Amino acid sequence: MTDQPQSPEPAKPTRPGVVAPPISTAELRAVTGLELQAERTVPKRQVWSWALWDWATQPFNSVILTFVFTALYLTSDWFLDPEVAALGEGDPAYERGLADLASGLGWAITIAGVLIAVLAPVLGQRADAAGRRKLWLGGATAALVASMLALFFVQGSPSYFVLGISLIAAGTVFSEIAGVNYNAMLVQVSTPATVGKVSGLGWGLGYLGGIVALVLVVIATTFDWWGMPTEDGLVYRVIAVGCAIWTLVFAWPVLVYVPEAPPAPGRERVGFFRSYAVLVQDIVRLWRDSRPTFWFLLASAVFRDGLAGVFAFGAVIAAVAFHFTSNEVMIFGIAANLLAGVSTIVAGRFDDRFGPRAVILTALSGLVGAGLIVFFLHDAGKLPFWIFGLVLTLFVGPAQAASRSFLARVTPAGRESEIFGLYATTGRAASFLSPLLWSMFIAIFGATYWGVLGIVLVLAAGLVLMLFVRVPQRATDAASAPSAA
Repeated sequence: MTDQPQSPEPAKPTRPGVVAPPISTAELRAVTGLELQAERTVPKRQVWSWALWDWATQPFNSVILTFVFTALYLTSDWFLDPEVAALGEGDPAYERGLADLASGLGWAITIAGVLIAVLAPVLGQRADAAGRRKLWLGGATAALVASMLALFFVQGSPSYFVLGISLIAAGTVFSEIAGVNYNAMLVQVSTPATVGKVSGLGWGLGYLGGIVALVLVVIATTFDWWGMPTEDGLVYRVIAVGCAIWTLVFAWPVLVYVPEAPPAPGRERVGFFRSYAVLVQDIVRLWRDSRPTFWFLLASAVFRDGLAGVFAFGAVIAAVAFHFTSNEVMIFGIAANLLAGVSTIVAGRFDDRFGPRAVILTALSGLVGAGLIVFFLHDAGKLPFWIFGLVLTLFVGPAQAASRSFLARVTPAGRESEIFGLYATTGRAASFLSPLLWSMFIAIFGATYWGVLGIVLVLAAGLVLMLFVRVPQRATDAASAPSAA
């Protein structure tokens, strides 16, 4: 097997290939991209190069978006009015000021979700038509790096808060656009019998990469940054630059060693605005010809936003609601990423054995239960969050990885970017739910811990929707097929 891109071959001599829309129900049930890969050997270099992108971009999620930059810096008293900051913990005005910062971050992420919903599906569709997944992956990754570098200019002052949350929102947009094309490439580096394991490897490496990045931050903090000045939040701004460099160092293998997919057969290349009309047609066709896939896209849109909320606001809850110190937040982040990474890699094996639906339902049930315990025990000190906050992280990664493998198992051959584009569309169409409920609950009740209940409600809604999703028989059969990888 060479590293050159190859066009899909017919599944049967009587079938000349996967044709342009419309696709009939019979065709959808006959062949998927993974089934066409069943007899081939995937070079390990391609698998690991693909999975390494998760490792490369994880510092944005773990260090910047979750545990350090936003939780310990952007939503801290660095950005409060000096008179309010001087009041200190326990003062109602001080606590309300921190809650307002957390709410502002939530609104910024909400806006980012709307932008992703508008842009990601069309950009993914156009990459599919042109056979340029790697180009869009590389461009969006470069823009993510630029957003992280720009965080260096966010000084610790209230006047810089809007710049900070704007750059966080921009990085979220670029990260998700890159992820559309990255997820679509899963079919290129896996087979029906290994897709769960490969998907889990990517997510698992991402979480483990987050551990290494957080450990480096803890070490630097332990040694007081070797005398580095701390005014204007310089330490946190340097951390953002370090995360950008990390991504540059580790993201390139996927662009070099994983072959580009050919243009989708029969997919017409249309103008940008015309792409939205095509998108509507695709959704209607999906409803008509592949109902389980349609319902899964809807259910996953909801529960994936809940999963994103757990990590987007988890450290903020620890720092603000449970009063974790800076080091405790970072140590919690290390433990959380370790548990998430290991559980995701292990769950990939269960995915291939029992199917992704079983993994998703188990994970969502665990998340709802642990989230409710965290909410109701918010006045019981730090211990409940140490225990059940870490339990939450056990289930996030497996649900994410199994969601990706589920879709790969039911995606028609030659339409990977189209369907994963819809995956991003539906996901981002609902991506405002967690940050919106987070911000609304905090605004209404005036305390940060109420945001937990908003996230739990989103996860519970996704769990209920997922109960109505059924796995097509061909996907179940493919999972039990012998692996050639």
